[in-house]
Amino acid sequence: MENKLTLSAAVRAAAGKNANRRLRAAGFTPAVFYDATGKSLPLQVNEAELAKLYARIGRTTVFDLEIDGDGGKTTRPCLIWDIEYYPTRNRFQHIDFYGADPDRELKVRVPLAFTGTAKGIKLGGKVEIYRENIDILCKPAALPKKIFVDISGLDVGQGLRIADLALPEGVRARYDVNFAVLTVNIPGSGKGEDEEGAAEAS
Repeated sequence: MENKLTLSAAVRAAAGKNANRRLRAAGFTPAVFYDATGKSLPLQVNEAELAKLYARIGRTTVFDLEIDGDGGKTTRPCLIWDIEYYPTRNRFQHIDFYGADPDRELKVRVPLAFTGTAKGIKLGGKVEIYRENIDILCKPAALPKKIFVDISGLDVGQGLRIADLALPEGVRARYDVNFAVLTVNIPGSGKGEDEEGAAEAS
């Protein structure tokens, strides 16, 4: 198993726009850590280290947040939960961390990774993808970075709904409607749109 990554953070003493502006000017990003009970702790993290971590793990990998506070350092397993960017720059303006309880399920949106070539493509079919992410429930230790979907066996007119997806052990899909994830259709047949509409209505 890959070693868990660590990000250092410090308790943020000052609050408000002016204080946060000074933090950003010094190369830090204002942040808030939320635990599983909803309690929050204002933090600051090094922007360059945060960007490096996010580029590697995104929002679907648990890492260790090492928090330096008045009582010393504590380490909390967590996820990057929400990101606020500058309106005109690809730069973090604020970030929320969520403390991951190892014994409680998380609800997380993870990307789908489609593998293989549908056999219907040889007959002129085209793969129409309706969903590129799904919501899952699992404990932190079972959280996958992405869900792999093998489409090689699909012929023209066939598709996959969320209930058809093979999920890793300990992972459940969260959905109210058994929606279509993708279909293989002949271009111009109009079946793709009908399939998606039927899935939403079912």
